[in-house]
Amino acid sequence: MKIADIRTHLLSVPFAETPKTGFLDLTDMDLLIVEVETDTGVVGTGYLHPLAPGLRTLDMCVREILTPLLISEPLDRVERLWQKMWAATFIQGRMGLSVMAMSALDMALWDAVGRAKDQPLWRLWGGRPDPVPAYGSGCYRGLGHDGMIEKALRFVGQGYTAIKMQVAHVFTHDEDVANVRDMRAALGDDIEIMVDVNQGWTVEEAIKVVRKLDEYGLSWLEEPVMADDAAGYHRIADAIDTPLAGGENNFTHHDFVGLLEGGKVPFLQPDLMRGGYTDLRIIGERAQQVGAVIAPHLFPELSIHLNASLPNGSWLECMGWHDHLWTQPLVTENGHIMPPDRPGHGMTFKPELFRDFALTG
Repeated sequence: MKIADIRTHLLSVPFAETPKTGFLDLTDMDLLIVEVETDTGVVGTGYLHPLAPGLRTLDMCVREILTPLLISEPLDRVERLWQKMWAATFIQGRMGLSVMAMSALDMALWDAVGRAKDQPLWRLWGGRPDPVPAYGSGCYRGLGHDGMIEKALRFVGQGYTAIKMQVAHVFTHDEDVANVRDMRAALGDDIEIMVDVNQGWTVEEAIKVVRKLDEYGLSWLEEPVMADDAAGYHRIADAIDTPLAGGENNFTHHDFVGLLEGGKVPFLQPDLMRGGYTDLRIIGERAQQVGAVIAPHLFPELSIHLNASLPNGSWLECMGWHDHLWTQPLVTENGHIMPPDRPGHGMTFKPELFRDFALTG
C-alpha cells in the first residue's frame, strides 16, 4: 500500500465558546487539515490548530516541501517517513513551521495505517481500552476572579475531579495568590487544581509567588518561564514544593532534553503539533526513564491514543475547543474518557465544515 495523494484544506471555524486567555486574541480557530490517501483508497487525516499566524505558510510547507517526499512511498513504516521528512527539512530549520507541517502529516499517516488495519491506534501500539483521566481546562484568566471560579464549578458539576486555572499576564502577584486561594476554598480539598502561567514569569517571580501557593496543594505549576529556559525550570523546581509541568511549546524529543534532565519536571506536556504521534511516543519512552508522566497539551481526541498506550500516560486536557468539529466527539464521563474503538484515531470532521468555513482570500 503506497501513498497516492496528499490534500490540504484551510478552515476558519468559530469557537463554540471564545477562549479568554488574556494574552492571545482568539475569535475563530484557523485549521489546516491534511488528508493522506493511499493507492487502495484509504484516507488518513491530520490537522493543526496553530493559535498564531502562518496557516498558509504551513500549507505551502506541506505541499511544496513535504508532499514530494511522501508520494509513492509505502505506508507501512511511518517512523521511517518521519525521519525522511526530518532529514529533508534541515536547511529550513528543525523547529517551528517545518515540524508542525511534519506533525500534521505524521498524524494523517498513522490514521491511515490504523484505518487500513481496521484497528484503533491505541490497540496497534499495545494499549488498553481503560478510561483515561481528564481535567477541565479553560478557567481562563480573562474571565477574572469570579469567572474562573464559576467555570471551575461548572467543570466539577460535569464530573471532573481536576481543573486548571491561569495566573500571570493580567494579574499582579498578590491577585494571583488570592485567586488560587479562593479557588481552593470554593472547590474544597477533593478537587485537584493545576495552575498555568503560560510562560508569564521570570525565575525569580515564579519562586517568590509559588512559595505562597505551595500551601494550597496544587497538582502542578505549568510553564512558569519561557519554554527554552530549562535551567530556569531546574532552579524553580529546587526552590518550591509544587511539582512543575511543561513542554507544550517544545519541539520534538530533541527539545525536551533539558526538561527531562534529572526528572525535575515530573509532568511533561508534549503537543501533537510539535512532533506528531511518532515523536511523542519517543518522548513518552524517555520520560518513563526519568520517572516523568505524559499529560499531552490539548487535542484530547487525538492524544488519548498515546495516553492509553504509554505506561506513563497521565492526564488529558479538555477545553472542549474542537468538540463541535467532529461527527462523533468523545464524551467525558465522571472525569474520564474512553479510548475510541474506531479505526485509526477514530475522528472524522463534519463534512459541512469544508463547505461553510473554507478560508478564503
